[in-house]
Amino acid sequence: MALEDATSGIDIASPTNGLSSQRPSMSLSKSPSAPYPRSPASKDASRWQRGTTAATAAKPLKPFATEDIRILLLENVNQTGRDILAAQGYQVDFLKTSLPEDELVKRIRVSDVHVIGIRSKTQLTARVLREARNLIVIGCFCIGTNQVDTQYAAKHGIAVFNSPFSNSRSVAELVIGEVIALARQLGDRSNELHKGTWNKVSSGCWEIRGKTLGIIGYGHIGSQLSVLAEAMGMTVVFYDVVNLMALGTAKQVPTLETLLGVADFVTCHVPELPETHHMIGQVQFEQMKHGSYLINASRGSVIDIPALIDVMRAGKLAGAALDVYPAEPGGNGDYFTSDLNLWAEDLRSLKNIILTPHIGGSTEEAQSAIGIEVSEALVRYVNEGCTLGAVNMPEVNLRFLTMEEENHVRVIYIHHNVPGVLRKVNEILGDHNVDKQTTDSRGDVAYLMADISDVNASVIKDLYQRLESLS
Repeated sequence: MALEDATSGIDIASPTNGLSSQRPSMSLSKSPSAPYPRSPASKDASRWQRGTTAATAAKPLKPFATEDIRILLLENVNQTGRDILAAQGYQVDFLKTSLPEDELVKRIRVSDVHVIGIRSKTQLTARVLREARNLIVIGCFCIGTNQVDTQYAAKHGIAVFNSPFSNSRSVAELVIGEVIALARQLGDRSNELHKGTWNKVSSGCWEIRGKTLGIIGYGHIGSQLSVLAEAMGMTVVFYDVVNLMALGTAKQVPTLETLLGVADFVTCHVPELPETHHMIGQVQFEQMKHGSYLINASRGSVIDIPALIDVMRAGKLAGAALDVYPAEPGGNGDYFTSDLNLWAEDLRSLKNIILTPHIGGSTEEAQSAIGIEVSEALVRYVNEGCTLGAVNMPEVNLRFLTMEEENHVRVIYIHHNVPGVLRKVNEILGDHNVDKQTTDSRGDVAYLMADISDVNASVIKDLYQRLESLS
């Protein structure tokens, strides 16, 4: 639960929640005077708010004294994101690498962080989150969130944000490059010439124009890839578990088997789920065209790699490109060996196979955009309670308060989605002038946001104590 103040100098409470008795309430702290320049959560919000902000400035909401907010950023989060967080006055602790679970637990205990920012390697398990007593939000500076126990986080009032769009173009461009590189055997020719061997051949090398690209998963990346491939003269088919509008002349096929049977190049763009584990295995390899190619830039568990090694050695596939693996090193170095994955040496020995170290989204443009997108989401949540874009919370927001609206407070209450809670909350709020209020639920978690006018410091403290007593 949180009370966020929009008055000048009135005390406010930090955002704890009504979901877990493990999280102690934090003491009231004085609101800083520096204003927060609000960034809209979406283009639509920006469009609707533009006319209002031109006439009246948004009033800053601050649930903390910003210097009290402690943030731990791991895995070399981009400078753009770090700058946004530091500009708010937060205490930002930055590391270039991920941390093993035991070290991460120790670091969290010492730092007592409110915000954690990670990329794809750090594992935020229930054990780690249990130790983060004051954690209120997690920022995944990447697309996936499977490295976070999002269910545990939601049940304990911890919001999780990610960046589902910002690196889509970078991944799509990598895949197009790999399609061409595989078709021309560029990897092998380059390696040979690095060793001094001149091997000019055309056998088994192809143009990609006129070939068929099969896309498994037609989301943000798959759809962009579809457009790029058509521009290169390819025919595009795609398979997805839901019916989607095709871009250009791409066609959706009804089954995975259908796609595998017609595609010259197969590329995977699906999330890591039980349903996608070994989605491409021995049976699926048998359904693929002889001499076709496989690309995976989604999740390492999607491909049965020992089965891939077998079909490559048998000559069924002409090439493959992998950017992700079931187990990946925690940092850069000579770690991609059989100690990490038993089949690593066999995989590395194959011809016409491109192996890259999970760099699909590793461009300057993508990492900068991700840093901005996720950091702005974290600031909106910490400063205003806005959950737009959260992957594990109801998406709730209220229009901002203006500078003319003095003596207002914003109430945020996160609770179990069970009968009777809203009635008790509204009985408390009903003694005051509620200007606007909204609530939504997502599974077992409910999120309430309300703006109350004509309040002072003693009223805010009373509201906070009465709402906390419901936890």
